[in-house]
Amino acid sequence: MRSKCRNLSTAILAISAAMIVSASAMAAGKGKASPLIIQEQGSFAVGGTVISEAGTFDPIRQGAYNPQGVSPAGQTLHGDHAYIFYQVPGKARKLPLVFWHGHGQTAKTWETTPDGREGFQNIFLRKRYGVYLIDQPRRGRAARSTQPITVTPAPDEQLWFGIFRLGIWPTFFQGVQFSRDPEALNQFFRQMVPNTGPYNVEANIAAVSELFNKIGKGILVTHSQSGGPGWRTAIGNNNIRAIVSFEPGGDFLFPEGEAPESIKLAGRTVTPPAVPLADFMRLTKIPIVVYYGDNIPEQPSQNPGPEQWRVFLDVAKAWRDVVNRHGGDVTIVHLPKIAIRGNTHFPMSDLNNAQIADHMSGWLAKKGLD
Repeated sequence: MRSKCRNLSTAILAISAAMIVSASAMAAGKGKASPLIIQEQGSFAVGGTVISEAGTFDPIRQGAYNPQGVSPAGQTLHGDHAYIFYQVPGKARKLPLVFWHGHGQTAKTWETTPDGREGFQNIFLRKRYGVYLIDQPRRGRAARSTQPITVTPAPDEQLWFGIFRLGIWPTFFQGVQFSRDPEALNQFFRQMVPNTGPYNVEANIAAVSELFNKIGKGILVTHSQSGGPGWRTAIGNNNIRAIVSFEPGGDFLFPEGEAPESIKLAGRTVTPPAVPLADFMRLTKIPIVVYYGDNIPEQPSQNPGPEQWRVFLDVAKAWRDVVNRHGGDVTIVHLPKIAIRGNTHFPMSDLNNAQIADHMSGWLAKKGLD
């Protein structure tokens, strides 16, 4: 009898999962999309550290509320982990996609777009990819940090409007793929979050590598700040079978002795990092595609926002050439060069994100990764 009850409960859960429908597609006035069938979903923490305080914990004396603070004696703090939310669709493809956000962002980068459409999370679920969304250590839902930091509110959104290439505040670029609805910009600004501890590259790499150890083979999808840590994670983990990188910064890894000379950028010097050739060669064993959007100047600009992307794109091309010269497989897609125009620093949530996703899934199919 218990066995039958368990089977019935399992069947009910499966039916419930199969009836999940995309919330964004159900929004008023936007019609209904086909049901989004989820076989499995959940969340977990991965990576991180534990710190312990000397002494003995006293549940009577230390357990009472104390407005002056709780004594840490004999207690622990689990922190510096990543938070993972995952969904696996019915009849999933063989390799899942692991999505890693950029600076000042969380997994929200890949979820519903600022103007309310489906983001890459749902788009690729509909394409039958399992998706794993990361909040990296000391960010968002992985906010528990073992190191202190002072978070000081500072108005800065007009600066990021320019750096993220929506336009030159308060004017949008002509033809930019971002909604002019004021609510879209409101939502965009509100998805930005602070670090809750000092930014730590090694903690990020360790957590994402442990994620791949847990789930096995998959495809890493990075954005902006996570581009550099993404290369290093792939060097150390063979379960990463390919990398899709959207607008990575200038921290491409070159083999020692082959890095470009230092580059001046908006009053600072950019020096691409170098690694031993043996480490670098591991990047030549997997296919990699790198995407950049529109409104990146072709000549030096006095505006530091767009100018940094001109430099980063130049470094990306030099890096591609070095990787491919060593037998690798790197493709750089500069979207306006293939007549896909108007994209910001966030192609995954721009108005044409479905077109970007189709291009990405086409690349995955070409490389036998679907």
